[in-house]
Amino acid sequence: MMAAIIGRKLGMTRVFKEDGTAVPVTVIEAGPCVVTRVRTKETDGYEAVQMGYGATRKKALTKPVLGQFEKAGVTPRRRLTEFRIDNPGDYEVGQEIKVDVFEPGQIVDVTGWSKGRGFQGVTKRHGMSTGRQTHGNRNHRKPGSIGQSATPARVWKGKKLPGRMGGGRVTIKDLSVVNVDSNTNILLVRGAVPGASNGYLLITDAVRGVKK
Repeated sequence: MMAAIIGRKLGMTRVFKEDGTAVPVTVIEAGPCVVTRVRTKETDGYEAVQMGYGATRKKALTKPVLGQFEKAGVTPRRRLTEFRIDNPGDYEVGQEIKVDVFEPGQIVDVTGWSKGRGFQGVTKRHGMSTGRQTHGNRNHRKPGSIGQSATPARVWKGKKLPGRMGGGRVTIKDLSVVNVDSNTNILLVRGAVPGASNGYLLITDAVRGVKK
């Protein structure tokens, strides 16, 4: 079975190895999730499993979404997500998925939604250098010249310019699982993951085995 689960980022801390080495980890509340639908090529044209996470009230959901939970015979969940998989037969509607689908040393991919930074300039958005601050210089944080004169007399597409920054879906690959606590549904993953605290995360098996 491919390991996949929905979680919530609680924050960061560090743990110590036996030799005293400090390891930075992200604390994730992973699951428990419930399978609400299993999609197959015969019925839906593709293979996937749909999971729900986090309890919520019926009045907080629209009728179409609420109908999916009623059809599956499960209580309403706050978050509903599909995972594309190759083995939908390993899942069944109503099955509970807990954090114990992972093990220490396993390599995972974590998807989150980065913090929105709003409209930003080139210095913050692209890390460009600033102009000098003295001797009458007025170009401190501006992008500078961006044109190509008479030919082609336009700005090339893809030019690094000011604009909206952050607030997008980001996936960090090949993170190592440091510890799994089945009693509290806590998953410790080495390193940082996208998003702010209490943000939703999607954790999937990277299908690269176990890191020694």
